[in-house]
Amino acid sequence: MTETLAHASAPTDAPPRPRPIAAVLAAVGIPMFMVVLDNLVVTNALPVIRTELGASLTDLQWIVNAYTLAFASLLLTAAAIGDRLGRRRVFLGGIALFTAASAACALATEPWMLILARAIQGIGAAGVLPLSLTLLSVAVPERMRSAAIGVWGGITGLGVAVGPLVGGAVVEGLNWQWIFWLNVPIGILAIPFVARTLPESFGGTRKLDPLGLALAAGGVLAVVWGVVHGADDGWTSGTVLGALITGGVLLAAMIAWELKTPDPMLPLRLFRSRAFTLSNTTGFTFSVGVFGTIFLLSQYFQVVQGYSPLESGIRTMPWTMAPMLVAPIAGLVVDRVGARNLLALGQFLLVGALAWMAAIITVDVAYSSFVGPFLLGGIGMGLTFAPSATVVMGSAEPDEQAMASGTNSTVREVGVAMGVAILASVFASHGSYFDPQSFVDGLVPAVWVGATIVLIGATVSLFVPRVITPGR
Repeated sequence: MTETLAHASAPTDAPPRPRPIAAVLAAVGIPMFMVVLDNLVVTNALPVIRTELGASLTDLQWIVNAYTLAFASLLLTAAAIGDRLGRRRVFLGGIALFTAASAACALATEPWMLILARAIQGIGAAGVLPLSLTLLSVAVPERMRSAAIGVWGGITGLGVAVGPLVGGAVVEGLNWQWIFWLNVPIGILAIPFVARTLPESFGGTRKLDPLGLALAAGGVLAVVWGVVHGADDGWTSGTVLGALITGGVLLAAMIAWELKTPDPMLPLRLFRSRAFTLSNTTGFTFSVGVFGTIFLLSQYFQVVQGYSPLESGIRTMPWTMAPMLVAPIAGLVVDRVGARNLLALGQFLLVGALAWMAAIITVDVAYSSFVGPFLLGGIGMGLTFAPSATVVMGSAEPDEQAMASGTNSTVREVGVAMGVAILASVFASHGSYFDPQSFVDGLVPAVWVGATIVLIGATVSLFVPRVITPGR
């Protein structure tokens, strides 16, 4: 989405020499854009992939979730490795792996091959996105940091905006494989540019936490697997119950370990801050409701209304383009208006947008009926990114801001995976791909569930403190 928060700055060995701001923004923004794009670029290609590879609904979920789960599981570990080995070095390694995995995605001929390649893409993305704003923060003067976050949010919004459109255009003009081939020349050109432009930086030396990583990744994977298979296999089946129980046990063991170890992967002490806890809760519900809806709605225009992939991408532009325009403005005014006010406003706008969509979706509803809720949802998304970053960074001590932001990114990416799994499960329980009416029968209750989940987060956001200070 995913659309996710990045690291704040952490201590470095020496002040870097000044770089042109535009060059620095391009060096961190181009790889980040490529990674964000791949969160959504595949969505408009899903109906075509389902047909050409013979993929099931479960396969389609894993084509999305393999990326987000691998990404989410390794965000904090990649940050720790970057602090120790050099952030630019890990950033470059992530770009290289992401580029190679993109080629593997394009060459896939079976659903399992595409799922595996997408997982490797997610590993590469984990080395790119969480370090992008860290490297930017090192190179940008502190007085320009809020504006830089706004620009960064705008680039993120652009990736969200053009993802479905690019996916649709490429699938229609060429074939679905080219949505991945496009990453290859971009990645190859980005590597030397990044190496020349960005200074190397290091953070405080932190030990890795392989047990915490294994417990967290295994727990989340088991829970998502159980949710994905619940509708088809039955929620009381042995495999589904076993997966859910195993996931719960692993996550409980992870929490116990993280509270005990002196060098935790997930620093739970950060959640003592009310602002940090509430912001992460809102970020999780936002990701579940919004990206779960996007996963299904992006297929609606093709499966139900018969539009081509490109036509479907164009029709979602009022929703996806708005964050690109709104996020930079939110970054510029957040210090004056207040992060809580913007964050809460954005969430309630999203609730209204999702509820509006759920209320009007039918087999033959006119496209013009979607323009209003799409614009409302896009503005809500744009008002989410920069205020969330401000709350997360402001609630942590300076030497813990990188971990705080990485934790927030992890929570949001897990939310994307859970959203796809939960809303697709609701869809499968009420509808199917059998005919247009069956698809709508599943889509409407799924979008209502998404709106309800975002409403929970919107309500929580009202309790974020007005003044954000570390530890509160």
